[in-house]
Amino acid sequence: MPKSVTVAYALWAIGGPLGLHHLYLQRDSHALLWMVTLGGFGLGWVREFILIPSYVAAANRDTERLKQPHQPHPPVVPPISPVRFAGQVCMGIYFGALALLGLNSLSFFYLLVLPLFVGAGVHLVSTVGHQTSDFKKTLTTCLIAAPIFYGSRLSLVPISVAASVTASQNRREKPLQAKQGLAPRLYYLGLGLLVFSAPVAYCIFHNTTATLYYLSDCLSALLDMFWFIPWLRNVLEYILLMPYRILCALTGGGYSDEAWRRVLEILLKVYTEKERDALKILSLSEEATHEDISRSYKELVRTWHPDHNPSKEAEAMFVNIHEAYQLLSKRYKPNRFR
Repeated sequence: MPKSVTVAYALWAIGGPLGLHHLYLQRDSHALLWMVTLGGFGLGWVREFILIPSYVAAANRDTERLKQPHQPHPPVVPPISPVRFAGQVCMGIYFGALALLGLNSLSFFYLLVLPLFVGAGVHLVSTVGHQTSDFKKTLTTCLIAAPIFYGSRLSLVPISVAASVTASQNRREKPLQAKQGLAPRLYYLGLGLLVFSAPVAYCIFHNTTATLYYLSDCLSALLDMFWFIPWLRNVLEYILLMPYRILCALTGGGYSDEAWRRVLEILLKVYTEKERDALKILSLSEEATHEDISRSYKELVRTWHPDHNPSKEAEAMFVNIHEAYQLLSKRYKPNRFR
C-alpha cells in the first residue's frame, strides 16, 4: 500500500521528535536517531517539514522496485554530504559524552567503552536513509584513535572526526531488501534504545546527584552558547524542559510534581542544603559570586590557619572552611542560570 504524505505529516506533527513518521516510512535508523535526540534536538524535526514529500516518494519508489524482477546493477557510491558528516561527528561526541557520564569508572573505559559508543553514534548517522557504511572499519578507527588520546575528555572530538572520515570513505548505497514486519522492527529499535539508555540508567541509580549536576552543567553551557540570540535561547530552554512541563500537565500536581520540582531545582542550579551550609561557613549569601567565594575563603584562611591562630577550635574551623570552599568551587559556576 503506498505511503501517504498526509499521514506522514500527521505523524510528524503528533510525534515527530520521537520519529513516528520515520517508523511509518520504514526508515528505522532515522527513527532511532530521532528517538535518542528528540528530533535532532528539535531542529532536525522542524527542518523535515519540507523534506517529508521526498521521504514519502522514496519509500513508495522502493516499494515499486521490490515488485519488479531483480536486476543487478553496479554499486553506487553516494555523494559526500557535509550535513551528514557534521551529524556523524556530533553524534559520535554525543554518544561518547553519554558513556563518559555513566560508565567512566570502568577500568577499560577509554580503551574499549568510549570508542565503542563513539563508533555507534557515528555509524547510526551513516545508516540514515538509503546510505550505509562499514561499521567494522569505523569501530576499528575508534579503537586505534582512543589510545592516542587516552584519559583526555577532549578525546571525543578527534575520535569522532576520525571515525566520521572512515565512515564517509566507506559509504555505500543500502541494498534493497524486503521490508520486515512491525514486531521485529520494534524489537531491534528497543535493543538500540536499551543500549543508548544503559549508561544513563546506571548513572542515575548509582550516582544520581552527580548525574543531575552534570546534566545541569551541560544544559547551562548549551544555553549560554546562545546568549546573543535571546529568543533562540528561550526556545531551546522551553524544549529542554518540556518533559517537566508534560509531567506537570499529566499528573496535575501532587507528589510527583513536587518530586520533579525538586529535581528541576537541582538541574537549574538552585543551592542544595550542603551548599547553603557551606555559604554560612564562609559568611556569604546565596547571591555571592565566584569572586566573593574566593575572597572570603582567603580572608578566613588567614584568620583561622592553625599556624597563626593558637585557639583550640582553629584547626576544626580551618578544615570546615576548606571543605566548604572545595564544595562551592566544584558545584558553583559563575554563569549559572535559574
